[in-house]
Amino acid sequence: MRSTFKWLAGPFIGLLLGLACSFASAQGAAWPSKPIRIVVGFAPGTPPDIFARLYGEYMARQLGVPVVIDNKPGTAGNLASDAVAKAPPDGYTFLYNLSTAFTINPYIYAKLPFDPQKDLVPVATTMRQGLVLIASPKFPAKSVKELIAAAKAKPGTISHASYGAGSPSHLIVEWFKDETGTDMLHVPYRASPVADVVGGQVDTVMEPIATGYQLISSGRVQALAYSGPSRHPAMPDVPTLSEVVPGLVMTSWHGLWAPAATPVAIQQRFNAVMIEASKDPDLAKRIRDLNSEPLGLTQVEMAAAVRRDADIYSRIVKAKNIRVD
Repeated sequence: MRSTFKWLAGPFIGLLLGLACSFASAQGAAWPSKPIRIVVGFAPGTPPDIFARLYGEYMARQLGVPVVIDNKPGTAGNLASDAVAKAPPDGYTFLYNLSTAFTINPYIYAKLPFDPQKDLVPVATTMRQGLVLIASPKFPAKSVKELIAAAKAKPGTISHASYGAGSPSHLIVEWFKDETGTDMLHVPYRASPVADVVGGQVDTVMEPIATGYQLISSGRVQALAYSGPSRHPAMPDVPTLSEVVPGLVMTSWHGLWAPAATPVAIQQRFNAVMIEASKDPDLAKRIRDLNSEPLGLTQVEMAAAVRRDADIYSRIVKAKNIRVD
């Protein structure tokens, strides 16, 4: 009997696996049949909302169903992440958030109401942009090398603003300070510090290129360096940070996540549509006009990007003991 059972078990298990795969494929083929909700972790009119709507329009055209943008701002994107983590995993609710919701937030918040690794799965990326180190035109240092020299000559006197403790604009400069052996004064802001940088009340800030470029091109600030892997095409004369500090490369990127139990076939279909979106000439132009770069990664590549950034940011957060709650 035992040998007979073994002989039957193989085909039976194979049949079950085949049925499971067929069911998953059927789910993917039938999807979508109703509107898709994209929960955005930031308020209407903010960059994440703008990009979510641009990609949402493309998705609606390609998938043939309405794509509804649902803004749930709060706690650096955590409110939206929690809402999607607890949503039905049926392929009709997705999260649009900054990568920092998964690469920084788990380390600066003592406790989250959801598990970023277990409750949500990375599905697709949309865009990325670097940050530009800007200063008032009156600031004496005109390059990163001059900034380093000035910071070493007078430790703690040169200030760097940020969009709050634990923000990318804070952590990238902390990384810069560690790599260069410099001491600069951190000045966190609740809102934008740009006005004070322009006025010279604070010396520098790492500003997203999407907003920083207009300040630079108008002459209101000077650009010292760009944080991306290569020089920005709109600012070919501005060096990258890594040209002075090898290996110091960091970009801010956006992506979409889904409840962890969302059928794999739906995840794959969604990812394929988003990769197509990154190659669409009209959409790509609109993204580049906002001084950003379309980013179409596979799910494996997206997960690797989360791990890479999280490794860097978590090390800085732990070393500096940075907490926001």
